[in-house]
Amino acid sequence: MTTQNHEECVRAESIRRTVQIGGATVNILESVDLTVNAGESLAVMGPSGSGKSTLLHVLGTLTSPESGQVWLQGIDPYTMRREELAAFRNDRIGFIFQEHYLMPQCSALENVLVPSLVHKDRGERAEARARELLEEVGLGDRQNSMPSELSGGERQRVAIARALVNRPAILLCDEPTGNLDRHTGEMVGTCFLNLSRREGVALVVVTHDPEFARRFDRVRELRDGQLTDMT
Repeated sequence: MTTQNHEECVRAESIRRTVQIGGATVNILESVDLTVNAGESLAVMGPSGSGKSTLLHVLGTLTSPESGQVWLQGIDPYTMRREELAAFRNDRIGFIFQEHYLMPQCSALENVLVPSLVHKDRGERAEARARELLEEVGLGDRQNSMPSELSGGERQRVAIARALVNRPAILLCDEPTGNLDRHTGEMVGTCFLNLSRREGVALVVVTHDPEFARRFDRVRELRDGQLTDMT
């Protein structure tokens, strides 16, 4: 179980988002509500095309809702100017995707350091943080390796370290183990669950894997535009 301090990090109320399919407007998110506290983990399940990734994008300030409101640490990010929003996202939110999106020309350490380049915590302190995280994910001896020299699981662990390097309050993950075999996926899942709990972040993960989802504090299902508790 996680240790929660009950500080509300994520709140969404009445989120609505539509898509155009074959000339028709479809409500992919319809009056979606959720809250996630610091140190709490939430798994979101649902069929393909149900809007799980869209929900993450709205929470992560990548896609604005058509109606409803989002607060991240009590702040409505959608009221910010573009430059303010980019800085807020970089400081407060970590992202892990199904693809690792590492820069092929950069070493593991350099990839982890990328978010800190526009962050106030630069230089030796940022590098020490990056090295510590790579140790934590079991890649202390691969810091100078290039992505092409790493396995799929190792590349995803670099992506986990990169997502946490700026000490975000919120970690959003879209099928982070989806491209990995079962054993590697379990290892990677354990890695970021342990790290997120230790860091005390609010964790929201989209997954198709019910066994993986059961390791989270709460599991909810997104279906027909509605987010409901799973029994």
